[in-house]
Amino acid sequence: MDSTDIDFMRVALERAAAAQASGEVPVGAVLVREAAVIATGANCPISCNDPTAHAEIAALRAGGRALGSYRLTDTTLYVTLEPCLMCASAIVHARVRRLVFGAWDPRAGAAGSIVDVFALPQLNHRVDVFGGVLMEECASLLRQFFSERRGGGGGGSCHEG
Repeated sequence: MDSTDIDFMRVALERAAAAQASGEVPVGAVLVREAAVIATGANCPISCNDPTAHAEIAALRAGGRALGSYRLTDTTLYVTLEPCLMCASAIVHARVRRLVFGAWDPRAGAAGSIVDVFALPQLNHRVDVFGGVLMEECASLLRQFFSERRGGGGGGSCHEG
């Protein structure tokens, strides 16, 4: 972990806070290439009525538009929570070079918690994965959200850019 990872994870935490302000589970993502932010995403499945509208997917979609390609080679994706199975698979298919995440997700994490998609030998792309960056800040945001909003829903707009 270096200061660049911390800086970009702080940007992801800002996107997570935006998701929380809209009544969404506070997860944020930032896609970076050559030390420049290409795209960001925040969880918005509730407000978008879209079960695939996770922060990672929003950032990957916006990144594809920004780069004019579905291949996001030479990029790093920063996300505040360990990706789920859907997001981990999308990260592999997008050819993201590196994944950096904050909090581990023991219930749905697919970077080692319940399964490690990134270690499957049959896949034709390898992602360099590093977890635990600003782990306590990321986990604290989630704990606070769930303790305050058990079972609640919210409104807002899709958060990608």
